[in-house]
Amino acid sequence: MTALQHLPALRRVAVCGGTHGNEMSGVYLAKHWLANPSEIQRGTFHTTPFLGNPRAVEQCVRYIGRDLNRAFTMDILNYKDSDTDSYECQRAQEINQTFGPKGSSQAYDFMLDLHNTTANMGSCLIVASEHDLLPLHVCSYIQKQSKRKHCPILLYQQQGQETYSINSVSKAGLAIEMGPQPQGVARADLLAEMRSTVAYVLDFIELFNKGTLFPAFEIEAYKVVGSVDFPRNPSGEISAVVHPKLQDKDFQPLKPGDPIFQTLDGENILYEGNDPTYPVFINEAAYYEKKAAFCKTEKQTLSQPALQKF
Repeated sequence: MTALQHLPALRRVAVCGGTHGNEMSGVYLAKHWLANPSEIQRGTFHTTPFLGNPRAVEQCVRYIGRDLNRAFTMDILNYKDSDTDSYECQRAQEINQTFGPKGSSQAYDFMLDLHNTTANMGSCLIVASEHDLLPLHVCSYIQKQSKRKHCPILLYQQQGQETYSINSVSKAGLAIEMGPQPQGVARADLLAEMRSTVAYVLDFIELFNKGTLFPAFEIEAYKVVGSVDFPRNPSGEISAVVHPKLQDKDFQPLKPGDPIFQTLDGENILYEGNDPTYPVFINEAAYYEKKAAFCKTEKQTLSQPALQKF
């Protein structure tokens, strides 16, 4: 394992809710902190709360023209012809100017992005890749502090893929994905849990800035490797639903031959993959438009070196 790693102190942190306007835990918390910011302040750094997609929040929809959380690629951030841009493209550029620019030394040190999912994902912690040292140390700290046992780590960036999420404009970042929760609905238990998880992240940064040594560790993570669409008829319409034996089994092993879909005639459709996978975002409402009944992941064990401030 690599020797002790050092990083500079973090001075500017952003907390975003409402990247998707109908994911209500983050929406409610961001609005609360905009009016009452003291809760998310700490002694060694400043925290800025904000609403990612205010228009979508007003209408209680995921987005207006396109998914904001897929709009932070360099092509979109550098695109000049604003007359033909969607609202989300313009908003991505605004966020990049405020909290970035992406990849620059001027960018915010850390961004926390708050999401809900209709899938049974628990308190899922989403990091771009296994190379993100600081966010993975944050995840390890959350897992030790959280009262909820199920805090899995999901790595979303696939090989050769550019980061595209809202927190990619900052130097480091983490998304919290809590569920199951219906779109447009706030559940008090998940809202309280998200609030606690945000506090753990801010507490970690405070400890880090004060010189705490965080030891090396090994940790499990699930890396996205692809997705599986619903069965469809010749006209492209969905012809089967997620099988009862797969529903709500996020992060549990799916083996070749296990049922994944069921037609309205009662026929079972089986998983034909060559190897076991760990499905996530199973039957996520927002992913119907993305033609994904679930995402496939590989379970990995990551070794991370010790970390301390310069």
